[in-house]
Amino acid sequence: MRVRTALTIAGSDCGGGAGLQADLKVFLTRGVYGMSVVTAVTAQNTRGVRAIGLTDPALVREQLRAVFDDFPVDAVKTGMLGSAAIVDAVCDVLESLAVRPPLVIDPVLLAKDGSPLLEARAFDALCRRLVPLAALVTPNLPEAGVLGRLAAPVLLKGGHGTGAWVEDVLLVGDTSTMYRHRRVSSQNTHGTGCTLSAAITAELAKGVALPDACATGVRYVSRLVRGASRGSLGGGFGPLLHGLRAR
Repeated sequence: MRVRTALTIAGSDCGGGAGLQADLKVFLTRGVYGMSVVTAVTAQNTRGVRAIGLTDPALVREQLRAVFDDFPVDAVKTGMLGSAAIVDAVCDVLESLAVRPPLVIDPVLLAKDGSPLLEARAFDALCRRLVPLAALVTPNLPEAGVLGRLAAPVLLKGGHGTGAWVEDVLLVGDTSTMYRHRRVSSQNTHGTGCTLSAAITAELAKGVALPDACATGVRYVSRLVRGASRGSLGGGFGPLLHGLRAR
């Protein structure tokens, strides 16, 4: 049986808690072979983002071509894209594929500390070109307020709520599915959005149906958050310690 594969198109987090580093850890723990295209290099830790350097769009395009020219790709996710030119480079390659794997978009607009991770001009390109290619978009509540109605299935994440229960809702056309789990009191939540979208991407790479992939992803992240609440790293919003707790 062929090894299943997943590709993340995202920024680098030198602290390893979010971005493509988190995605690759998730892919490994979920049993798929991970590949990555680097869209940006960030200097960040659990306290915040210090600096961002975007990758040249031409290099993003060449990374994508290098992967797709040689590897089978069973699912793709995007994280931080940064600029309209990078969004366009990603779309150019994805649109050119004869067979396009399922795409999960994590619309990374802001870092945990509020630092902007997507240029204003890139927002239109994201909604106009990338979203129509998606099998799923995974906004949190603040992102959903900015994005508005989308022409793709949406998993609306409820982690920014305040109740005793977190309610994540999958919206596909006129159908909705709710995933409900207890809220965990913890500041060690750095990379939860990346982790959830990567876990769903891994399940889609295995051929799992979207509602079941979302259910598995939600359970996986909930276990990691509970584990990290007992202790993590750094002095700010600590990481989920992927692979060191809960599989």
